[in-house]
Amino acid sequence: MLLFATVLDINEKLTRERFFELIIEWNDKQYYEENRIPDLKWTGEYGVRLGSDKLWLSFEEYESSIAVRFEKRNPDGAVWDTDYVMNFRNMKMAIRLERSYTEEALKVNGQFSAPYFITLLIDKGYLKKDKGLPIQRGATVISENNLSLLADLIAGKTQYKLPVVYVSKTFNNEDPVDVEAMAKKLRGMAHVMVQEDLSLNKQIQMACAGKNEYRGEIGIYLQKSSSGHKKLKYRREVGQDPMLMEKVIGEVLLYGNSQMIDPLFTWQGIRNALLLKSLDSQKEARSRYEQSFMEAQANLTELEKGLDEKSRLLAEEAREKAISEANELLESYDEEERKLNEKIEDLTKANEALMIENSGLRQRLQNANKTPLLTRGEEEDLYAGEVKDLILFALSEALKSFPEGSRRHDAVSDIIEHNDYQHLTEKNAEEIKNLLRSFSGVPAKLKQELERMGFEISGDGKHYKLCFKGDPRYTTTMAKTPSDKRAGMNVYGEINRNLFC
Repeated sequence: MLLFATVLDINEKLTRERFFELIIEWNDKQYYEENRIPDLKWTGEYGVRLGSDKLWLSFEEYESSIAVRFEKRNPDGAVWDTDYVMNFRNMKMAIRLERSYTEEALKVNGQFSAPYFITLLIDKGYLKKDKGLPIQRGATVISENNLSLLADLIAGKTQYKLPVVYVSKTFNNEDPVDVEAMAKKLRGMAHVMVQEDLSLNKQIQMACAGKNEYRGEIGIYLQKSSSGHKKLKYRREVGQDPMLMEKVIGEVLLYGNSQMIDPLFTWQGIRNALLLKSLDSQKEARSRYEQSFMEAQANLTELEKGLDEKSRLLAEEAREKAISEANELLESYDEEERKLNEKIEDLTKANEALMIENSGLRQRLQNANKTPLLTRGEEEDLYAGEVKDLILFALSEALKSFPEGSRRHDAVSDIIEHNDYQHLTEKNAEEIKNLLRSFSGVPAKLKQELERMGFEISGDGKHYKLCFKGDPRYTTTMAKTPSDKRAGMNVYGEINRNLFC
């Protein structure tokens, strides 16, 4: 299960030598002794596990990338994998934390904590700024001197690579969450901005054209996401809300874990690439050997032509021995190739399983804070999203009669806002109204448009019957040659009452 993932831009100060030194330092400074590999030293050898079966670290090198895996197996069966993949060509580092279980593991939930390695990168100045904004352990305080940071973010003028979390002051001039703790947990995953003082409300509102969060609201700005911006409300009168902080962290984690990443920025991807490279080398070596053997056989055949009987017998015996040895060598090539293919297949299956698991995790995270209010009945959608849209349409119509500021108004408007209301009902009604506005008969074009919208049209004497999506409950009668100039609007009125009201 992927718990944490981020990709950071690294500056030129981090050389290969310093990267290896940083990994050793990170191990030696582990807070808990059971997480430290004692007397860890690396001699420059790749593909070797340093430590024990329960706690080990290994380095791999592929082209311009160095991959490091640190694995810990707990007594309860939990397996923790922390990966660092540094690409020195484009100076980017991917950091991932995963947790899986052996068969006998107890399924327990651990509390998220960003790897301490990110703190080392920050403290030693190895991280590049993100569009001028430093990646740090703490929050950036928004004051009247740097108000443009927030204004440009909200206006979309500045596109940061990392998500940005903006925390506004509550009505009592307090932080709605523990900003210091949240910023520490989000280090390397997101920037945190916090309003300095409640007295800045008017200035912030003017600079941000009223689009800013206020009264304890928290905004999450996701630059590479289709949702783009999430606003989380502060529901308390006083005091910090730890649940709100966890919700923010969950949203940022979900965003980071759902980003597409090049396989060569993962430990498994590097291992897979190395195995494929080894397999290619194996195939090339076998091909060269087979070619040399065939050439040797051809040369031997030529030599045998000038030999006497005794010499030919000796040559034939030597040939058979050479063929036997060659076959043994080719079999060893085949066995090595089979093992490499098995390893590649196992890695591929592991990657696919992880992708499926992560996909399920993302879905659960997306729905974690969504509680169904209603149970779906037996009515099926006549078109995609129809029933949901009808309910939201009914709620939006009812909302007009609720006094603003009332509980009914706030609760219903919140449901409408968070359910992706597409206004399909109104759009379909308006389209049919436009089609029938100047109705004076049923030309082929009108018939074609009505059929496109889902009506089945059949003739019945002087009238047509319009049956929507084959459901006889929603059938409308329409004259073939209407005499009333309002016939079109009358037909529209009947369709509207049947389908959209």
